Amino acid sequence: MSTKGRSGCPISLSLELLGDRWTLLIIRDLAFAGKRHFREFLQSDEGISSRTLAERLQTLVDEGVLTRSDDPSHGLKAIYRLTEAGIDLLPMLAALGAWGSKYRKADDNLARIADELAAGGQPALEQMKEKLKAEHLE
Repeated sequence: MSTKGRSGCPISLSLELLGDRWTLLIIRDLAFAGKRHFREFLQSDEGISSRTLAERLQTLVDEGVLTRSDDPSHGLKAIYRLTEAGIDLLPMLAALGAWGSKYRKADDNLARIADELAAGGQPALEQMKEKLKAEHLE
């Protein structure tokens, strides 16, 4: 992603990559729903199109937030995993979840998960990050 002519502001640079609706939902599905395959992401309730999903996945791989590898159990499938950069987005996802739970009409079960992660503070986030590292980093 080119930053030529940009301010170099870290918030602006982050929003260039993460500031659309779909990107953080893909990361959410990897972190919280255990999704790893293209078809699994398509089945999310939000209804992403296959074209948008393919574009976002490729961007996230290109930017080092995800890895893509061949699925040894199925020659035509790929497995997507979070990188350390992707796992480090967990506090932001937790903050967004807690905010949405507080100020939006969130599903009670999903709000409970967001609230529990937020209530656990840094220790809960670190524990979840360690779990994600074990699942995603090879």
